[in-house]
Amino acid sequence: MADEVILLDYWPSMFGMRTKMALAEKGVEYEYKETDPWVKTPLLLEMNPIHKKIPVLIHKGKPICESLIQLEYIDEVWSDTYPILPSDPYLKSQARFWADFIDRKFYDPSWKIWATVGEEHAAVKKELLEHFKTLETELGDKPYYGGEVFGYMDIALMGYYSWFKAMEKFGDFSIEKEFPKLTTWTKRCLERESVVKALADSDRIIEYVYVLQKKFGGA
Repeated sequence: MADEVILLDYWPSMFGMRTKMALAEKGVEYEYKETDPWVKTPLLLEMNPIHKKIPVLIHKGKPICESLIQLEYIDEVWSDTYPILPSDPYLKSQARFWADFIDRKFYDPSWKIWATVGEEHAAVKKELLEHFKTLETELGDKPYYGGEVFGYMDIALMGYYSWFKAMEKFGDFSIEKEFPKLTTWTKRCLERESVVKALADSDRIIEYVYVLQKKFGGA
């Protein structure tokens, strides 16, 4: 098909979950191809020869890599439906800033929380909690990060939601107790069908973490 849309993704990927949310918000039908990132398939290598990572969105035979770039691409191509990014230039810049913050600051400790021990683990936990606090402060009393409507920044962070339970388990903390506003926000986002259908099962994520620990070593 000339307008064919394909998503190369792996079920636990928080980045792929973002892309699935955006596609669902836009009502875009696509073919899902489960692609284990540890197994570099010929199609993955062809579509993302630089980073060799998922997710890869393929539209009309052309690849779009990196999830935040995919969100913007989806928003621009299917612009006649639900807007993901705000139209106001300043609000758009803020959404991009905070989404970038998540990937630059939040991703690393959220990954290391299950892969470290001792003093390193304590430092990683402290950093992760600080970032959660920063994200809660930025949310404030707004229903969504962009204000009254679910959008780019919400999708960027909710991509991590399926991993929250694993972070709590291996970090020994409670998001609900320590970050009530963030908890209320997640519950509000979970009312959206696009979000629920995109997310992986949190308990299955924990099982996957144990597999990763055996594969790479960890706490």
